[in-house]
Amino acid sequence: MVRRARRINRELAEVYPYAHPELDFRNPFELLVATVLSAQTTDLRVNQTTPALFAAYPTPEDMAAAVPEKLEEIIRPTGFFRAKARSLIGLSAALRDDFGGEVPGRLADLVKLPGVGRKTANVVLGNAFGVPGITVDTHFGRLVRRWKWTEQEDPEKVEAEIAAIFPKSEWTMLSHRVVFHGRRICHSRKPACGACPIAGLCPAYGEGETDPEKAKKLLKYEMGGRPGQRLSPPPDYPGSPAPPLGAG
Repeated sequence: MVRRARRINRELAEVYPYAHPELDFRNPFELLVATVLSAQTTDLRVNQTTPALFAAYPTPEDMAAAVPEKLEEIIRPTGFFRAKARSLIGLSAALRDDFGGEVPGRLADLVKLPGVGRKTANVVLGNAFGVPGITVDTHFGRLVRRWKWTEQEDPEKVEAEIAAIFPKSEWTMLSHRVVFHGRRICHSRKPACGACPIAGLCPAYGEGETDPEKAKKLLKYEMGGRPGQRLSPPPDYPGSPAPPLGAG
């Protein structure tokens, strides 16, 4: 299982050499806020919302002082906007009061912030601070169970079991590759098995559409000839999907 898991990771690295977080951000605070907003919605929806949000509240100090109703109105499109607004104001106040207005670079500090769990903390650590972390979102958990890397359902137990399979240096990029694959090819209800580059390694091959032509029609984002979820990809990701027309 370990050999197959590591080979799948190597194959995914060739398919997605440019795998990256699909949230737009320019600094650790923006990534933290965007990740909190991404719960129960798409990264694309968050990316459509955050430009106005960060124009209004560019720093933790600004967001901590936000009028809740105004903040809620801006983030309304992401869903659960009242609870998210409470988390954003709370975590911004904590950053202001306890961390000098800076996002901390330690897991133990991050998970103390309102609305921030291990998943969000690992996203921030891995992508804003270069600290390796495994991000167990719904796509990651679904795929690693589908591939029989773990039978655990609890995200922390999933994280621990997957961490034992791979060297620490792989954790962040492994997370991106698995999430990319789950969003583009290995979907929840209709995986595109017939168009999957790791079909020969997959113990769940056949759960989805195996006909190559039919499977091709299930592909999403760049695999299906459509752009990904970023609206302003940074220049250091040369393979990033182009932004949709009219995205600014």
